[in-house]
This record gives sequence, structure tokens and C-alpha cells, in this order.
Amino acid sequence: MISPRPRFPMLTTGVAPKKGSLTTKQALLTLLIAMLISGVAGSIELLSHATNMRQETEQRITQQLAVVNGAAAEAAFQLNPDLAHQIAYGLFNADEVAWVSIRDDFGRALAEFERPKQADSTWLSQYLFGDILHHQTDLAYYMGSDMPESVVGEIELMLAESYLTQQFLARIYTVVGVSILEAFILSLVVIAFFHLFITRPLLKVHAAIAQTDPNRPGQWPKPMLRGHQHDELGHLVDSLDHLLNAFQQGLEQRDQLHHLSNMDGLTGVANRRHFDEFYQQHWHLAQQTQQPLSVIFIDIDNFKEFNDHYGHAMGDDTLRAVAKALNQCIAPARNLLARYGGEEFVCVLPGQDHDDAVGVANCLREAVLSLAIPHAFSSTHSELTVSMGVASMSPGLSISAEALIERADQHLYHAKRLGRNRVETRKRPA
Repeated sequence: MISPRPRFPMLTTGVAPKKGSLTTKQALLTLLIAMLISGVAGSIELLSHATNMRQETEQRITQQLAVVNGAAAEAAFQLNPDLAHQIAYGLFNADEVAWVSIRDDFGRALAEFERPKQADSTWLSQYLFGDILHHQTDLAYYMGSDMPESVVGEIELMLAESYLTQQFLARIYTVVGVSILEAFILSLVVIAFFHLFITRPLLKVHAAIAQTDPNRPGQWPKPMLRGHQHDELGHLVDSLDHLLNAFQQGLEQRDQLHHLSNMDGLTGVANRRHFDEFYQQHWHLAQQTQQPLSVIFIDIDNFKEFNDHYGHAMGDDTLRAVAKALNQCIAPARNLLARYGGEEFVCVLPGQDHDDAVGVANCLREAVLSLAIPHAFSSTHSELTVSMGVASMSPGLSISAEALIERADQHLYHAKRLGRNRVETRKRPA
């Protein structure tokens, strides 16, 4: 029997991307990379913003203290609480200031403002602003050209830690939102780009392989990838085409060799090896399915004399003509005609009982007679004839595969003893 061809795994491609598909994996990976890049960029931006916010806050407070230093020194020197109150309130009016105090050189408060208790400090606020919350500067008053400046008091203030933290967190929310939006847009752009130039061509190759007929791999629908003729994708398609064509040639060569190994070189029908395989397979199948099986042994009458007088070349031509005539009486799709050896042939008829086999045998005998091949040196007939022995296995009868062959062979010799050019069969229980 001819062994089945090796088959390619049949791939399936869906219209919509499925979970685990190349497109889905690419989209998820692209989104992950974009989010990672955006996260790193956002972190750098937040760190830069924290540094800038610290610098701007320190610079602004330092400038404000420098602006009011002279007036505050005047208020401290004159012990003027009203002026000190105006200056302190001007500083306290900024939301970022939690407490401010103007004192004279004896430490007495001329003016002081303090906001209600703020929220408790957090590790984030302490980490970002803990070292810039407290500011203190001396108030120097110029007494005259012949005297140096003297310290007449001080200004001290504390920044609102919770306010600075809220401002920073508000910036974080903005940066995070923008980063997420940027990551999403970047992902869409990258996904579209890769799908257009990478994923879609790969899916075309995948679909072409999935549509390939396993029995004809060399005729696969080779995809045309525009713009990829000279890159790795183009080389991949060319390599696949070369591989599938080589595989097709291998299948054809294998089938040809297998056919030759099972064919008789002279007559073109099955050889003894193929007969043995076919017979054993269908014998077991008949036993399993309880179906009949028949065997016909065929022998060309007086063929030795034919060869001796007409020559071996004529004998070979005659064997080919007889094989062709015999083969026309059976259904090659389910039955088998094989050359058993020399001038002997055998016919296996799966699923056909004794009566069917006798009908086929008579057809075989008439087919050879219709050739009208002269055999002047035959001891029985003037034209070439055949003798046949038929044996059948019916459901319910116990007989071995070897016994059925032996019985058909015995019937063949019985036909020869009875005068040749006949079909001999006897229906006997096993």
C-alpha cells in the first residue's frame, strides 16, 4: 500500500485579531514600551520640576525679604508696630507663607501672623521641601556716614509645607495625564507603523502557508510583498518558496520510487511485494468487518512451450498483453491484480464473495481469449489460454490467510489437470 503523504499543519487565520495573536502581542508590547518610556520621561520631568520649584521658591522668598528689609529695619529701629504690621501682612498674604514674624533687637515681636494648623508633614513633602521651609534674615539699619550698619531686629518666616506639596502634586497629576496621553498616541502610531510594514506582510505569509494544499506544497499561493523584495521578509518568502518546491519534488520522487518498488517492471501491474502487503491488510480488515474476501490464482497455459518456440521477446510482449487484458476486468480502485511470479498472476477481491469472484474469473478468462494470441505448440489449445483457481472467505468461516491462498492454488492446479482454459472452484467449509 502507498503510505500517506506527510501533511503540513493546517493553520487558521481569523479576520479579527485574537488573544495571543501576533497583532495583539505587538500592540501590548508596544503599549508597554511606550508606557515605560513615558514613565521614565515623566519621572525625569517631575524631578526637574521639583528642582525648579525649590529654586524658584527660594529665589522668590529671598527677593521678597530683600525688598522689605529696609522698611522692616526702619520699623524695628523706630519700634513702629503699625509699619511692622503692614510689612508682615504683605509677606503673609502669599499662600505659600504659613508664619511670619518681625522682631526688634531684643526679640520682642512687633508683628506676627500665623495660619491655622496645617496638615501633618509627609515623607514626600519633607523630602522635597523640608530644607527650604525656614527663612530668617537680620534687619540692618544705617545710622550715618560715620557709623557702621547695626542690626536692629530680624524677620523670620516659615513656608506652608502642605501648600507647596499640593502645588507639586497638582503638577504631578498634569504630567501623569499628559504622559498617559502621549504614551497612548505614541503606541497607536507605532502599532500602525509596525502593522503596515511588518505585521501585515507576516500575516500575508502566514495566510499563504495556511492555504497551502498539503498534497501540492509547490503550488502554494506565494504572497507578493511590495517594498520587501530585498529585505529579510522578501528573502523569507523566497526561501519558503524554494523549500516548498523542493518538498514537492521530494514528494513526487518518493511517490515515484514507491510506485516503482510496488510495480512489476515487465507487465506494469503490482508485484509480489505489493500483493503481500495488500492481501495481509485486507485479510485483517475482512476479519474485523466480517466481510467476504476472494482470491483468484491465474496461470497462462503451456507458457514454457510458448517461450521455447516463439522466443523470450515474444513471451515478454505476451505477458504484457495478458496483464493489460486481465486488469480491465477488475476495479483497480478496490481490487488488485499482481504478477505472482513467472507466468502466474493473482487477483485479490476485497468485499466480493464466491459468486462475485467466479464472475470476475470468467471475465478474466474471456479477456485472454479475446486477445486471440496464436499458440501453435500448445498441447491443449491453438490459442493462448489461462487456467484459474478461485477461493473465498465468507463471514463465519474460520480460515487462515495462508490457507486461503493455498486453497486457491490447489484449485488452479485442479483446473490444469481437468484440461486447462477453465475456472475451478469449490465452496468448502474451512
